[in-house]
Amino acid sequence: MIDDDGLRTPDRPTGAVRVPDGPTGRDGLRGTWDRLPWLVRSVVMWSACLVLVVAALYLIGRIAVLLAPLAIALAATFFLTALLDPVTRLLRRLRLPGALAALLTVLLLLGVIFGAVALVWSLTAGQFSELTSELDQGVERTRDFVTSTLPVSDAQLDRLVKQAQSGMSGSSPDPVSGARAAAEVAGAVLLSLVLLFFLLKDGRPMWRWVVGRVSERNRTVAAEAGRAGWHTLGAYSRGTMMIAAIDAVGIGLALVLLGVPLAFPLALITFLGAFVPIIGATVAGAVAVLVALAANGPGTALLVLAAVIAVQQAEGNLLEPLIMKRQVRLHPAVILVAVTAGTLIAGIAGAFVSVPVTAVAYRVVDTIQRHRRADLPPPTTPPPTTTPPPAGPPTPA
Repeated sequence: MIDDDGLRTPDRPTGAVRVPDGPTGRDGLRGTWDRLPWLVRSVVMWSACLVLVVAALYLIGRIAVLLAPLAIALAATFFLTALLDPVTRLLRRLRLPGALAALLTVLLLLGVIFGAVALVWSLTAGQFSELTSELDQGVERTRDFVTSTLPVSDAQLDRLVKQAQSGMSGSSPDPVSGARAAAEVAGAVLLSLVLLFFLLKDGRPMWRWVVGRVSERNRTVAAEAGRAGWHTLGAYSRGTMMIAAIDAVGIGLALVLLGVPLAFPLALITFLGAFVPIIGATVAGAVAVLVALAANGPGTALLVLAAVIAVQQAEGNLLEPLIMKRQVRLHPAVILVAVTAGTLIAGIAGAFVSVPVTAVAYRVVDTIQRHRRADLPPPTTPPPTTTPPPAGPPTPA
């Protein structure tokens, strides 16, 4: 283009629009973000983090639901491995090969399980005929007690019983789903036993291989976090086993002294219920009280209730702090949330494994955070600046 003075000026593209000066694009967004109050920025960041955490937990929960038999089998395998690892190490100290020591440990576990089932059956098989008549009499006594104490008539009580029976029969699974669930349980049990054998035999070489795949920078942290989680799982499994045995002995002895039928099966239910913290002990105690109420009447039921409360208080205030110490200390609110989430995801099996999984995850995360805080450089404080003292008024000569 030629101007009026005959000089050539650079061509300007046709249709170009002059962009006004000021922050645009990325700089504009950054300036807008910087102009927001700090409270709004904090709320936005925390909300984004919360959304990400909830989405991750939801995704993990969906995967766990889809792979529930596999997840439960893996969790049960790790739990049993942590419980039985001292037995395998003891057998290896006796110069037994690793495969033979692991096989003997698995056979010992199966012997204990089948022996307990056989003992329960032999002790209670002769009590069922007597228990039927005692339960019928107990139901009549309970019915008379309810109708005479509460404002409920016999017709209303019969209607409530029929509604409960119809609801239970309607919620019962069909034969096809029951057979499928039984097949899944059998497959999960078999998989758990096979994995238990291999973990007891080759668990340490497997862990060394996993740690060797981690980068050299994070290898120390991964090894220590794994050891901390494994020690926590071992402490939880052995401590829970001891507490469950003490609870079963205490409540079973009270049931025997009070003449409650099926004392040994109720003690076994108490033992299994101790593996589900808070909720399991409550349910097991309620079952014992209901059996005592139906068989021997309200007086015996109140005594059984007092015994259950005394044993549970001794467990929570004395045994658990003494046995568990500080290796597996979780807040009761965290335990309740973990048990509820495990129950919703995988039923009774999820309730069993939810607390140890939560305790191990907490210990691993805590170990990693402590390493990160230790790796941070100490805060540097600037050297104090010394200012000369202000000059005072001139001293008279």
